[in-house]
Amino acid sequence: MDASSRPPAGPGDLAARSLRQVWHPCTQMKQQAQLPLVALSHGEGPWLVDTDGERYLDAISSWWVNLFGHANPRINAALVDQLGRLEHAMLAGFTHEPVVALAERLSALTGGVLGHAFFASDGASAVEIALKMSFHAWRNQGHSDKREFVCVRHGYHGETLGALAVTDVALFRDAYDPLLRHAHVVASPDARDARDGETPADVARRAAADLETLLTQREGRIAAVIVEPLVQCAAGMAMHDPEYLRRVRALCDQHGAHLIADEIAVGCGRTGTFFASEQAGIWPDLLTLSKGISGGYLPLSLVLSRDAIYNAFYDDETARGFLHSHSYTGNPLACRAALATLDIFADDDVLASNILRAQRLTQALAPLADDPRARHLRHRGMIWAFDAVLPDTPGAASAFAKRFYAEARARGVLLRPIGATVYLMPPYVLDDDTIDWLAAQTLAAFDATTTHGTEVPA
Repeated sequence: MDASSRPPAGPGDLAARSLRQVWHPCTQMKQQAQLPLVALSHGEGPWLVDTDGERYLDAISSWWVNLFGHANPRINAALVDQLGRLEHAMLAGFTHEPVVALAERLSALTGGVLGHAFFASDGASAVEIALKMSFHAWRNQGHSDKREFVCVRHGYHGETLGALAVTDVALFRDAYDPLLRHAHVVASPDARDARDGETPADVARRAAADLETLLTQREGRIAAVIVEPLVQCAAGMAMHDPEYLRRVRALCDQHGAHLIADEIAVGCGRTGTFFASEQAGIWPDLLTLSKGISGGYLPLSLVLSRDAIYNAFYDDETARGFLHSHSYTGNPLACRAALATLDIFADDDVLASNILRAQRLTQALAPLADDPRARHLRHRGMIWAFDAVLPDTPGAASAFAKRFYAEARARGVLLRPIGATVYLMPPYVLDDDTIDWLAAQTLAAFDATTTHGTEVPA
């Protein structure tokens, strides 16, 4: 039965109504019926509650966006207050307190190195903005030959056409390859690729050497290098040593290329510091933020830039300005949610508290380190991952991911493996008991998945 021939769903059957009318993201809709949708009623802290009252621990922060739990009372209060003041106005020719205060506070978190914020709504849009800014800034400075970009193997930066051009994940980009302007792809510093006797820092240096070769070959043509600092998330939580970022920063300086740090997934404390780049002691030329910056409440993204890039557009001639725009740029509600999020970071000393949470969850997951069914147990900040050992057969990783998702869901946990990689990226509000329970359910789901095989349950 195809979609057009399904009978109408009853008004109370939310999942069926959704399947009939909603095209869900990152989903092969024909397969969705194998595991019915969860029809949500509301959220409570780290929990999602469905219309039947079943609770699910949101252990991946709803695609990495939720930092301080669902229906957080402090963020709620800030939004209620903002609703009575200003819901939206265009940012061209106007401004308002939330957008100014957010730009000021984020710049201060970089020590003023990144001094101007350009706002949008989603991560891919922020990447598009950064790519355009880089090329256009070079052109305004008389370097119109700098029109090529470099990305890291298996990197992911979004699914609009410009962002896909610097994404190296075949599943997302292959269908649209004829539409894309190709970027150069260089080696990943993924620590899992260590050869015998190599340390993660050795892998980082080897990957940086590959970039150096390319920059030398394409001297004067590279506009920017884009990287995901410390963790390539969509690549299966591929983690690398900070040495890579230090070397990339030095190489970009040496060869006259911008460094774009895509911190959409890894910023806002995910790797242990507010910005992942801090752990390498470097700042990029352009930094993208989205996902957690609004606490998971409203669509918001932005690009922070160095003064040199901003000044390249500062001119009497209109065409030399950066004329990119989005209707909801700098939305006051989204910016107010972000300000409330930053307040929680400051008031609750969240980064310090997360160190203790991370220690406990790392210890609770320790049995996986000696489990022959798992390998590469790894951790950075508030991100954990391990890879299932699977047969080298077509479809094994996909079948494992679907089976594990079902087993975890049956135990009240929301976890969505990336192929053979199981990862946890929970919100920053878990208490000790919840951490222990999450680890126990993760281990139980893994045991059930590997015991019962990787066929998707009906």
